[in-house]
Amino acid sequence: MEEQNINPAPSIHCESLSKSYGKVEALKNISFNVEKGEIFGIIGPDGAGKTTLFRILTTLLLADSGTAIVDGFDVVKNYREIRNRVGYVPGRFSLYQDLTVEENLNFFATVFNTSIAENYELIKDIYQQIEPFKTRRAGKLSGGMKQKLALSCALIHKPSVLFLDEPTTGVDPVSRKEFWSMLKKLKEQGITILVSTPYMDEASLCDRIALIQNGQFLKIDTPQNIVKQFGNALLAVRSDSMSKLLKDLRENELTKSCFAFGDKHHVTIQDSAFKIQHLKEYLEQKGHTSIEIEFIEPGIEDCFMELSQR
Repeated sequence: MEEQNINPAPSIHCESLSKSYGKVEALKNISFNVEKGEIFGIIGPDGAGKTTLFRILTTLLLADSGTAIVDGFDVVKNYREIRNRVGYVPGRFSLYQDLTVEENLNFFATVFNTSIAENYELIKDIYQQIEPFKTRRAGKLSGGMKQKLALSCALIHKPSVLFLDEPTTGVDPVSRKEFWSMLKKLKEQGITILVSTPYMDEASLCDRIALIQNGQFLKIDTPQNIVKQFGNALLAVRSDSMSKLLKDLRENELTKSCFAFGDKHHVTIQDSAFKIQHLKEYLEQKGHTSIEIEFIEPGIEDCFMELSQR
């Protein structure tokens, strides 16, 4: 008999999860899967529902409705099994500030009936960077070093699923880059990683992402596919008066959307026959000088803004 290919069960399965705090709907009917060994990003601004979702999946909070399965176990019925199988780094540094680096790591190893020596190979690449400071109190570490210590403590019991809630917030760009390099190595070891971030540029480092706003998923796909599906011509526009430029661009009948992006405004255009010269003439009539207009390729943030407008 010919063997059948059977897809393995996902590491995380959520079906119609909802959660409210009084009249505020933090999550609205969320459904998604995360495959084994995948880096899955939840991308969205503060207050979008990321932390609520993570707290439900790590058994720290009960959903109002819906179901969630993590590593084959129900988050309500089998919460003890899940807590032994997952690692969790919350958004705020939550280790013991008055304990040293080594004392924190030893404590978490003891909680899970293991030791630093037993799983040292798993955290070696990360821990070696902070090991020279192992006698320093955790509260005295820099942001990047606190991040590495928190990740080491979350990994010391060799979890199968790792939850990282905005792990790079407030961390310098070099430490952010190092951190994502660490995640790639953890993925190679078969660990499933669910990571949330408000930084749109980190989306491209994930295998798949979910864009979230106001407790709802706008889109789930690979970063590359989401960018490919951007449906409009996109312009970057500058002039000598950026605040007035934003107002004038939004009042132009050809403009579909316009948002400030750093030192430029990103503009989507409705007319397929659009010419840059027409927009330049319009802005000159409005009194703008030093006008710069160019077509650009969209990024994840552009896609997020487009989806949020629908």
